[in-house]
Amino acid sequence: MRGSTTIVELLRRYPRGEAARLMARLHWPCAHCGGAFHEPLTLAAKRHRNDPRTVLTAFRALEEGGPGEELVQLAARKVAWRERP
Repeated sequence: MRGSTTIVELLRRYPRGEAARLMARLHWPCAHCGGAFHEPLTLAAKRHRNDPRTVLTAFRALEEGGPGEELVQLAARKVAWRERP
């Protein structure tokens, strides 16, 4: 799984809903609204003001049975992005 993996690819990779549940825990509506289905994971993280690396680590943890509660909380934390001049 890479940062360029899209939301729809994640949902297809986990047909039992693991990725959709993680998105819900991160407070991302992507799995349900369809508006950002083809958006890369790291871009979705930035748009939702989450740290892209931590989010990627959380989704990679799905391959091993899922992220722990601490990692989910870190990934769900909102960060302030600096505006470009």
